[in-house]
Amino acid sequence: MYTKFFGLNKKPFSLIPDPEFLYLSSKHRKALSTLQYGLMSHAGFTVITGEIGSGKTTLIRSMLNKIKDQCTVGVITNTHSAFGDLLTWVLGAFDISHDTKSKAERYQLFVKFITEQARKKRRVVLIVDEAQNMEIETLEELRLLSNINVQQEIMLQLILIGQPELVDKLNEPQLIQFAQRISIEYHLTPLNFEETELYIDHRLQIAGSQTKVFNQSACAAIFYYSAGVPRLINNICDLAMVFAFANDTKEIGWKTIVEVINERKTGGINRFRGKHCPEPDLMQKVAEAEKLRRAILEKTGVDISKCH
Repeated sequence: MYTKFFGLNKKPFSLIPDPEFLYLSSKHRKALSTLQYGLMSHAGFTVITGEIGSGKTTLIRSMLNKIKDQCTVGVITNTHSAFGDLLTWVLGAFDISHDTKSKAERYQLFVKFITEQARKKRRVVLIVDEAQNMEIETLEELRLLSNINVQQEIMLQLILIGQPELVDKLNEPQLIQFAQRISIEYHLTPLNFEETELYIDHRLQIAGSQTKVFNQSACAAIFYYSAGVPRLINNICDLAMVFAFANDTKEIGWKTIVEVINERKTGGINRFRGKHCPEPDLMQKVAEAEKLRRAILEKTGVDISKCH
């Protein structure tokens, strides 16, 4: 809708994870290095956690592009117990067709698969996304599954990706043996203000932008409302560009961001609880504008009263 208006060749702020747009902040670079080190060091279990929308899935897709020629990779994306038992998920993740009737048969089929990959000198990597949704009993099954070895060499490596609740679950007394097997772990935190501004510019450049679309006051407001969470940044930026296109303006400032937030509030989904957000008819009132100015200044050091 707005891509041609801004001189872009694709949408820069899609909510669908896309490794092409991966911005490696210092935090994301460490997380990616941690994942790669876990694979290189033959770690049995690697755990990566982060808040919703922090970029975990994008990191995983980026890593998959790097290792697909070296390893056999399976990904489990739906870990709810209603969708079957663990071995059914595992066989499906590796596209192993079967008509087994029992867990024992499924286990033997997977052992056969691991052995075949070992003969080909290929390691098997199982990635479990949204792992915080797994029941404790299922996580324990996963630990037992990791006992598969071929000639004393670990041929199955497991990477668990999840929200912070995953750590709480792994600290349960019933999972002490599981926790002891975790070799590598990393918690991905949100972006800071400087990284948020660089993130926005990076995605626009990948999409073909030759100019700075969001000025510093807009970036400051985006950081204030998103708290540096990439998915929320994308959500705000995408709608801000729609608003700018509708208003025939190619530079976006903080007032457009406030308009976006107010639009989101009217939808009834409260993504920005606890944030100052003057209603459109209050924008010119000194007290309301001052609250927002101080809040953004405190978070970012940017004084929006000196910007447009």
